[in-house]
Amino acid sequence: MLLLVFEKEGVYLHTNAKRSNQDTTIPGFIRIVERGGEPALEWSALEDEGRNAAAVFYTKKDGEGGVEDTNFDPGYEPDWAVISTVKRDQVREHPPVKETSQWSFSLPLSELYSLRRSRFSLGRNFLVFTSRGGHPLPPLHFHRGGTRELLRALQRYIILAPSPVDGRLFLAYPHDSGALSQSFDELHLFDDGSSDLVSRFIQDPYATTFGGFSKVTNFFRGALRPPDSPFHSRGPQDHHGPPSADDEPGFELITCGVELGPKPDVTRGQPLDKWEEFLDPEGRVKDPQQIKELVFRGGITPSLRKDVWKFLLGFYPWNSTVKEREDILRMKTDEYFRMKVQWKSVSEEQEMRNSLLRGYRSLIERDVSRTDRHNTFFSGNDNPGLALLNDVLMTYCMFNFDLGYVQGMSDLLAPLLFVTQNEVESFWCLTGFMEMVHQNFEESQEAMKQQLLQLSLLMKALDPELLDYLDSQDSGSLCFCFRWLLIWFKREFSFEDILSLWEVLWTRLPCENFHLLMAASILESQRGEFIGSDHDFNTILKHINELTMKLDLQTVLRGAEANYLQLACCKELPVKVQEVIGLVRSPQPR
Repeated sequence: MLLLVFEKEGVYLHTNAKRSNQDTTIPGFIRIVERGGEPALEWSALEDEGRNAAAVFYTKKDGEGGVEDTNFDPGYEPDWAVISTVKRDQVREHPPVKETSQWSFSLPLSELYSLRRSRFSLGRNFLVFTSRGGHPLPPLHFHRGGTRELLRALQRYIILAPSPVDGRLFLAYPHDSGALSQSFDELHLFDDGSSDLVSRFIQDPYATTFGGFSKVTNFFRGALRPPDSPFHSRGPQDHHGPPSADDEPGFELITCGVELGPKPDVTRGQPLDKWEEFLDPEGRVKDPQQIKELVFRGGITPSLRKDVWKFLLGFYPWNSTVKEREDILRMKTDEYFRMKVQWKSVSEEQEMRNSLLRGYRSLIERDVSRTDRHNTFFSGNDNPGLALLNDVLMTYCMFNFDLGYVQGMSDLLAPLLFVTQNEVESFWCLTGFMEMVHQNFEESQEAMKQQLLQLSLLMKALDPELLDYLDSQDSGSLCFCFRWLLIWFKREFSFEDILSLWEVLWTRLPCENFHLLMAASILESQRGEFIGSDHDFNTILKHINELTMKLDLQTVLRGAEANYLQLACCKELPVKVQEVIGLVRSPQPR
């Protein structure tokens, strides 16, 4: 028996949504149907229907009324998308998605894994469904609305749980799922009185990721990983065993610790305290590499930071003359204010019809109000520093439409604005900084997962015993390092230390992944705390979180450089580790 539960016309399937200039759209219908009591989500092309009428309606199920609750609001935005976060060969077979024509599909709701709102190009939002087999379906766009009605219908059969690290990602569970069977009260998450902890975590993952609470993390850990992720916990009844390293594309198996030589002693140098002597008569930097090496070795004296940072971050070319820099500043100033006028000139009435701009403004205002308020440059009410933070971030949305604003970017801007004391210069320094880290903020978070995997490779080579211990405590994914890598340790060190650390990292010496070697150095420094202890995942997480503001920057930098030298001297270093530390070039995807 076939029971039609929901139907909506005007749902366009996009055959190539990530390359919008070659995108093909196919109009069609989305439906939820029951066949023999099994609910399924189906899409079929309009040309296959032989009819033109569109409808949004519900049918009665046994024991249910047929009146639609017009006040129902699932709390999601009406434009949606879902994506897959892992693409790999499956160890276990899942029922395949049935295709009734070239693009039509039928997916049992029991096989729906995740949904995620995704914006592939400005102003176009998509809803993509991913099966438990890890297969993403083609993105769908609701040209005539209707996503709220679809979600309402879906929630009759499944629970949609938001991912803690991505506000656009929701995971699907059956109503009787053990994954959500324990309430927060049963888990005793709020013994410390922090009753809003979970909501803050979901709403602001960058501010609270893996910090301040440990009990809630066990509840959400599964939501961070697709069902067949190499880091997904497997129960004792899973006889298929853990996936091999070959299942993760691009990573070779390192079966045992690499035979490394002794870790060398490393000393730090003095800060760069002279500048003019490194310039030729026309103002060109005579030896940019020498400057970078000096900065890497000892940082920059505070009085010179404003000048040198603009070279490290690409605002000025190293070979530019004083006259050329004057022209660049004039041109960049004009360009900045042209972009600033774009959002400043939007009327309230226009903004009411621009949900994207409203969303960015809201996020920026919220983040600015809590960014480095302990620093006198940003402290107090009606502080001009806060207004500059806001304006620069709003203008960046005009500069980079595709990325816009993502939480955490205010953390990157604040030190730049503090040092330059200039709106225009801080903006262009931010664009240079974002060139280095923009992938950290992309919705897919593939770059963050890649960095955690690379860090795991480094730890396997540097300290396999420590990594094995962490793995035995379900911490081998190193997910507690997420915040470190996302905003380059901004929350782990003091504000002044961050100024010194970032200028070292901006040199990109001795390799572009020196921040991963720093993370490894911090983990190694905690070896004595972990090995032989009775720590579990939660207490490891708690301990790592409590390292904030307790780390000595110079010690960590020495350890990171020693790690690099120790690995670079190893003659039998696995190729994948060599790629991480830049000894060989990684193969580029075709």
